[in-house]
Amino acid sequence: MQISSSEILSTIHGTVEPGFQEVRDEFQKNFLHRGEVGAACAAYVHGQKVVDLWGGFRDLHTRALWEENTLVIMFSVTKGMAGLAMALAHSQGLLAYDERIATYWPQFAQGGKANITVRQLLSHQAGLCALDHRLDRDTVADLDRLAAILARQKPAWEPGRHHGYHGITLGWYESELLRRVDPRQRTLGQFFWEEIARPLGLEFYIGTPSELPASRIAALIDYAPWQLLFHMRQLPSSFVLRVLNPFSLTFKSMRNPELSRPGDLNRPEWRSVEVPAGNGVGQVRSVARAYSEFATAGTTLKIGAATLAALTQPATPPTAGNFDEVLRTPTSYSMGFLKPFSAFPFAGHTAYAAPGLGGSMGYADPEAGIGFAYAPNHLGFYLWDDPRESALRHAVQRCARRVRGEAAAASD
Repeated sequence: MQISSSEILSTIHGTVEPGFQEVRDEFQKNFLHRGEVGAACAAYVHGQKVVDLWGGFRDLHTRALWEENTLVIMFSVTKGMAGLAMALAHSQGLLAYDERIATYWPQFAQGGKANITVRQLLSHQAGLCALDHRLDRDTVADLDRLAAILARQKPAWEPGRHHGYHGITLGWYESELLRRVDPRQRTLGQFFWEEIARPLGLEFYIGTPSELPASRIAALIDYAPWQLLFHMRQLPSSFVLRVLNPFSLTFKSMRNPELSRPGDLNRPEWRSVEVPAGNGVGQVRSVARAYSEFATAGTTLKIGAATLAALTQPATPPTAGNFDEVLRTPTSYSMGFLKPFSAFPFAGHTAYAAPGLGGSMGYADPEAGIGFAYAPNHLGFYLWDDPRESALRHAVQRCARRVRGEAAAASD
């Protein structure tokens, strides 16, 4: 379907504060030159919303426009929201990062997991990136049955020696741990909604409610896994080959449940259950607002200083080094988040992030006071640093520095 430049630009709406026009310019370039179909981007600086943009089509087939309240599945950006929920639980005294998980969840000690700490799990060092038991939607919906499966699993490596992206399992382990320590036994999705989303006025769901109109959720333009073979310049070749090899740890980690394509998670039956590492659906500005709260002292949620400090600390790599056993490339993780590293220095050293499949991204940079988020419905082929997201993130950072410099000069 051919769409003229003037038509696509007419769909772009939203606001940017003075000094942030460059972000709007890059947002427009995404549609004109970088293959964007529908997307939103938002940023806060020191608690003030400075960017709130949306545009294109939430459903290209029906030509339904992306609107101000459009929702979109953000895949692993959900991990960031889960990480914030776990941080708030830490701040509330429900768990300690260096405590053994089995202290809170005795059944977890099975299979050589007795000494795994909360910190190791959140840093993707627990070796629990894959499950031997094949999952389906009904199993995921049965929390007690899923908990028993999680508890039985043996680590893929000695915990703390390596790390590897817990692409799907991390959220379920986090959620079951939270159920054990929360006096009300809430799941991660319930805890996030009641303790973070509602107080901050966010619309982001981990497990969408049945009354939510499906028409508000952006339709994806996705791909089948075999199509990754045509994008080995953008992705680690070793990762691509292993994600297609059913005998590899990467396949077992990333494709259980084995969905035919990423968009299957956007089907109603999968959106309705909690996959806290991958099926969060929400407004992009809500992700930016959540990160902004944590980047600017967390006064609304009353987040403790020790928790905020733990989030900003550099990652402690596993003893065998920072090579990722699942993604097949060096990475850096801490407290449920990706941390800046040489191949992806997305922000300052205190920052923490969660990029999502297809190009979405959310991060907090406490040093710069930035909370940022972006998500498209046309999925790209990058682990992180999709050119569309990168252009917007760098524009926000440049504008924030320039505005800060101008304000400092004016005060002299």
